[in-house]
Amino acid sequence: MKLSEAIRTIGGDISGIDPALHDRDVEGFAVDSRKVKAGDVFFALSQPDYRNNGFNGDFDDATRFASAALTAGAALAVVRRDRFEEHIEELREFRSRILLVDDAIAALQRLARGVYERWGGPVIAITGSAGKTTAKELTAHVIASSGRKVLKNIKNYNNGIGHPLTVLELCKDPGYDIAVLEMGMSTPMNEIARLCRITPPDVAVELCVLPVHIEHLGSIDRIAQAKAELVEGMKPGGTAVLNADDPRVASMAGLVNGRVVTFGIDADADLRAEDIQIEGFGRTRFRMTTPEGDADVVLPLIGRHNVMNALAAVAASSVIGIPVQAAAEALRTAGSPSQRGEILHFAAGFTVINDSYNSNPDALVSMAETLVAASPREARKIVVAGEMLELGDLAREAHIEAGRRLAAAGVDRLIAVRGNAVHLAEGAREAGLADVELAADSDMAAEILSRSVKAGDVILVKGSRGVRTEKVLERLLRDFELEVNAAAVRS
Repeated sequence: MKLSEAIRTIGGDISGIDPALHDRDVEGFAVDSRKVKAGDVFFALSQPDYRNNGFNGDFDDATRFASAALTAGAALAVVRRDRFEEHIEELREFRSRILLVDDAIAALQRLARGVYERWGGPVIAITGSAGKTTAKELTAHVIASSGRKVLKNIKNYNNGIGHPLTVLELCKDPGYDIAVLEMGMSTPMNEIARLCRITPPDVAVELCVLPVHIEHLGSIDRIAQAKAELVEGMKPGGTAVLNADDPRVASMAGLVNGRVVTFGIDADADLRAEDIQIEGFGRTRFRMTTPEGDADVVLPLIGRHNVMNALAAVAASSVIGIPVQAAAEALRTAGSPSQRGEILHFAAGFTVINDSYNSNPDALVSMAETLVAASPREARKIVVAGEMLELGDLAREAHIEAGRRLAAAGVDRLIAVRGNAVHLAEGAREAGLADVELAADSDMAAEILSRSVKAGDVILVKGSRGVRTEKVLERLLRDFELEVNAAAVRS
């Protein structure tokens, strides 16, 4: 892409820009001045940009790093007009390489929209209160197995900054056949609708609606409305892939201007999983019934929730023409994203399920039930559970109920970590679980577990992102060695 085209697409005040720059080629885009490479376009994001675009919290004003980015070789810096005036003394010498805009995040998104339009390929978009990243990875894996080149979000870059940065990868390589993109939200500011305006989905996948981010949305019905922006933002005549087991998702069929494909386990659905069998750690078998016929699936992930993610991936893939049997075969070689159901076997004889990326009450209990179902009868089943954030007024009761359900699932020991996890412990004790311990933070939980773990234990580590329960695994990896063949599947 020529810099002149990028500038036209972004818009803004070009009056002070050196015309000699316009013919430069640009492929790289950055929002972190420390990662700027020569020739990049640097977007100087600031607090008003974050606030206007649905981000919670306080953020650094990157305008103060614009001079460093330009000194490092950035071809252009995109800066808010008012912030430029505040930093004019340090930025004056770079004025010929600064594009002034009203909102730097909106400018980033406009550029991504223009790049998407120039590319013109199909988009599969995935949202849901849980499972987005795993479903995205499974969908991308199945499609890539068919020989197509797939663009997907790095990690979980699924918001108003990560999403456009992913799309801008098309400037470096326009040869992608399809994009598989997860779209997230955490506020009532129409975040998913904004992402759909950048890349309107040809296929919109809705996984589930859970009381996640309820602190900001206010009710589960408002969460459902926010998630429904995905099918409302879909291209006319597109296909919505809906979870038939979730009534709020299933009801979104009435919003679809196009075709609907459903998936599920309990409800009648186009793609349905039956005879689910968890075979130790790292493998789940099930039979998938579809309009194309049945297929036996061996999924190298565990848990009912991952069966649903696999069904969603097959359904989305079938919409773009991948036969169900081929998709089922591709699932055999799928892997789990980092910190999402990773299985680690330690030489000392214990096993850890690392699901520490995030948590909510339903996901925690589902993983605990999977832990119990997959473990040998004699194993001590331990859950290290961090508090679950953004539950608002529901936090206390949600933690108590989750604790009760953990005890009912058959967990032998609970280490509850930080804050509202005290109510998790309260609920577990009420339901009869005797071995419960509280930890003030993840470092303390790591210390407790490291000094008490023993051969035969099976441990689930899970918590909301802000609790950083990955520290528990990091401590175990420092104190104990992994098996030589740690990736081997145990039955």
